[in-house]
Amino acid sequence: MPDTDTPTGPGGGLVPAPLSIDGPGRGAVRLGEHTALAAAPGTEDTARWLRATLGAAFGLPLPPGSAEATDTLALAVDGALPAEGYRLEADARWGVRITGGGPAGVFWGAQTLRQLLGPQAFRRAPLTPRAAAVLPPQTIEDAPRFGWRGMLLDVARHFLPKDGVLRYLDLLAAHKLNVLHLHLTDDQGWRIEIHRYPALTETGAWRERTKLGHRASPLWDERPHGGYYTHDDIREIVAYAAQRHITVVPEIDVPGHSQAAIAAYPELGNTDVVDTTSLKVWDTWGVNPNVLAPTDNVLRFYEHVLEEVLDLFPSTFVHLGGDECPKDQWRASATAQARIAELSLAGEDELQSWFMRHFDRWLADRGRRLIGWDEILEGGLAEGAAVSSWRGYAGGIAAAKSGHDVVMCPEQQVYLDHRQHASSDEPVPIGFVRTLEDVYRFEPVPPELTGDQAAHVLGTQANAWTEAMDTQARLDYQVFPRLAGFAEVAWSHLPAPADRDYQDFTRRMAVHYARLDALGVDYRPPGGPRPWHKRPGVLGRPIDGAPPIV
Repeated sequence: MPDTDTPTGPGGGLVPAPLSIDGPGRGAVRLGEHTALAAAPGTEDTARWLRATLGAAFGLPLPPGSAEATDTLALAVDGALPAEGYRLEADARWGVRITGGGPAGVFWGAQTLRQLLGPQAFRRAPLTPRAAAVLPPQTIEDAPRFGWRGMLLDVARHFLPKDGVLRYLDLLAAHKLNVLHLHLTDDQGWRIEIHRYPALTETGAWRERTKLGHRASPLWDERPHGGYYTHDDIREIVAYAAQRHITVVPEIDVPGHSQAAIAAYPELGNTDVVDTTSLKVWDTWGVNPNVLAPTDNVLRFYEHVLEEVLDLFPSTFVHLGGDECPKDQWRASATAQARIAELSLAGEDELQSWFMRHFDRWLADRGRRLIGWDEILEGGLAEGAAVSSWRGYAGGIAAAKSGHDVVMCPEQQVYLDHRQHASSDEPVPIGFVRTLEDVYRFEPVPPELTGDQAAHVLGTQANAWTEAMDTQARLDYQVFPRLAGFAEVAWSHLPAPADRDYQDFTRRMAVHYARLDALGVDYRPPGGPRPWHKRPGVLGRPIDGAPPIV
């Protein structure tokens, strides 16, 4: 179990908890107007980040200096440490040293330093003319449990402007999360500019109105909704993330969840079954029957789309969805049935597998890897593909046992659109109750897996689906504070769920709430929603009882 702390003890209430803390010692380490910043090769991005954040919060110039000098904040890389691991040493005799196993480790150590300096370190300007940056002498050793520590942000259902995405990258970094899964396309909107196919954003990025609450609600927001990211917006997002050692994984959802694309280019749909020219960008929620046609023209279209996506996103993984693809139109389509016969496939499930395998090979030829939702297991998993296990643990277990890599994100545990309390005051209550403690006790690696099989669990991810999150404030409320608990699950080397010290975590969260306040995060307070959080009259879909373990 990690050596955690109380809010007044060593480490200042760190979240996520580090591996070990030695201290605090006597005295205080002060970063002041004469403190220099010594940045060894490989630490330049972290040095810039420290000047922009701590420099702004405390009014510190942090001029360049020598690591051998006193009163110095020194950054260095030591390959003997784990790549994302770090050692932070604070000593009143010489200052602070952060040594990382690689550039990312140095950056995560800098995030720890920021937490040690108190909530003021999370503000953008000094609160007083002589604001003090002080921490107790101590040594912290730390390294993450998982290499994939992610959050999905659904910008298709409700568009989040670029500045909101950049803000969330900062929030992920503050919690040592290193993957942003950006869900860019769905029935309700296409959010990425594609030069070759301009109608994807001219038409596909906008819907006429939006269902308020659950799809059974009688309420509508009659305002048109939409937006998209230009190529330069995406380049900025990816570069901003890279400076924070975060990988942005794009998702282009196929062959289901595609009505926005079909509305823009009707030939993409099953034209021999439905009048695709009458389809508009969908204005409600749920599983949509209008899916892509399994034709060569559709394959070429999405190859062209992905050529532009690959040019913008350097991520090894490209997410292609593969979830919730109803097969009714394929069953009724002469074109789809002819394709099944031509390929000697057993049926529609194998037809979807053929579709996904095509892009698995296409991506592999370009040095990338396909990742998809666990439905891609049906009909045979594409060779080399990885699985996002969302319907429960079962898909991830099956994939890992067959030698495929897995990201664990079961909806019953870490879907942040699910409600946080059984109270009727919860805004737009969806799904099972998933409290902060429930998320904190989530275990990404199922006990059914052997050691070799468990090695295929790349990590874990919390997913924020935004059907009922129509503003940044609603997003904040659903995501926080649970993302802080999830971050500890993903980073820290915790014991089994029943043995985790939740009381200690809540003590550290008492400090962390002040950091979130300083960052302007509109989180759910421990005592329940504030008056402005409530959405009376907006229908949700709560599910009673404990979620099944599947």
